[in-house]
Amino acid sequence: MSCSSQRRNQRTSLLLLLLAVWTSCLNACLVSNLGNSSSVSCHPPAKLPGHLPSNTVFLVIEFFNLTELPHDILQGTPNLQELHLSSNRLQNLSAGLLLPTPHLQVLDLTRNALTELPHGLLRASAALRTLVLKENLLEVLQTPWLHGLSALEHLDVSGNRLWRLAPGLLANVTALQILDLSDNLLETLPPDLLRGPLRLERLHLECNRLKTLGEGLLAPQPGLRYLFLQNNTLVTVAAGAFQGLQELDMLDLSNNLLASVPAGLWVSLGRPARAMKDGFDISGNPWLCDRNLDDLYRWLVANNDTMFSRKDTLCAGPDAVKGQLLLDVAMSR
Repeated sequence: MSCSSQRRNQRTSLLLLLLAVWTSCLNACLVSNLGNSSSVSCHPPAKLPGHLPSNTVFLVIEFFNLTELPHDILQGTPNLQELHLSSNRLQNLSAGLLLPTPHLQVLDLTRNALTELPHGLLRASAALRTLVLKENLLEVLQTPWLHGLSALEHLDVSGNRLWRLAPGLLANVTALQILDLSDNLLETLPPDLLRGPLRLERLHLECNRLKTLGEGLLAPQPGLRYLFLQNNTLVTVAAGAFQGLQELDMLDLSNNLLASVPAGLWVSLGRPARAMKDGFDISGNPWLCDRNLDDLYRWLVANNDTMFSRKDTLCAGPDAVKGQLLLDVAMSR
């Protein structure tokens, strides 16, 4: 065999070896060593691992066509802290899936096809701080699902089909700071919804079908800083709905059906007590700009520097001011 033929054969062998290694890498999850711990990331076309390193603290299994996970996939991972299972097609989870992971802090199940959680799924998850169930097919949020989650700080169930919340839902979730119920089908909220958390800071209720904001719903959360109520069908807000919310920095009431609001609604908000650092939005409502809004006019003048969407905050009536900027009418009074 000539030297040139030998070189060609060597190159061919090397290319075949590299192709085999590359193909093997494609079929394997990415494992990164982080000192004494490991991070495992699995995306198609990789195959799910039959065994995970015992020191795994971070696990990603995303974008697979999975309706369920092997029930024992987390066996031997007692130190797992974050589990990301988004963008699969999970319909069911084993009730014992998380039992081997008592130190789990983050569970992300975004964009799956879950209609419920098995009872007991989180019974060994006392360390859980973040639970994300957004963009699934949940219609009801069951109180027992959250039992024992005393460390939970962030609960996201946005983008589901929730039409009802059980009474006492958050009674034991005392550490909760962020609650996201947006983009669901909620028409009413249980009066005791916010009794339980001791320091809620952000409440997302936007993109539901709420018609009324009652007197006592927000009262248990005087430290609330961000309140999102836009894109509902709110017609009525009780006079004391915001009472005591003296730390509120952001309020969004845009794109509702508010024509008027009661006197005294704004007493706890903004100036003269303190400025709302991140502003407010009341645009996209059919405001009836008559004397019944005198209290709102005064408040707007005092807080206009933090007002969003001024050009979209218009008077729908009476005819004399129809189409005028609400702020301009307020300034002229």
